[in-house]
Amino acid sequence: MSEQPQHPQQPHQPPQPGYGYPNAGGPGPYAGQPGGQAGPYGYPQQGQPQPGYQQGYPQGGYAAPGYVPPGTFTGDPHAPYGYDPYGRPYSDKSKIVAGVLQLALGSLGVGRFYMGHVGIALAQLFTCGGLGIWALVDGIMILTSNDKTDSNGRVLRG
Repeated sequence: MSEQPQHPQQPHQPPQPGYGYPNAGGPGPYAGQPGGQAGPYGYPQQGQPQPGYQQGYPQGGYAAPGYVPPGTFTGDPHAPYGYDPYGRPYSDKSKIVAGVLQLALGSLGVGRFYMGHVGIALAQLFTCGGLGIWALVDGIMILTSNDKTDSNGRVLRG
């Protein structure tokens, strides 16, 4: 039988740079990364943090200064439910409730009474919701639009 030549055990060599291992071959928690310095993809690695580096996520996020997320209380008595992205105040009335009331009891104008539009509600009441057609279309329009307002001109919450 033929014998295979025995090769001596080679010491472990670090990977060569340029083949998926940035800065291969140096000291640190990753090859080529001194402890605590920016590692692959710019993130700091294990070890001591850099001077001036704040760990964790920034508290402000990416929002512009003065931005108020929709639905947050701002302390404004004219907008107790906050503002929509266009700066219009939210109503205390719900778009979903108004639309479902209009679809279910629209021939009596209940959805419009809920929104505070008494004139349109009385017209729907006296015409039986336009024989049901007006009430059905009005209920669908309330549910699908984003700019329906209550009697005070505030946008309905969705």
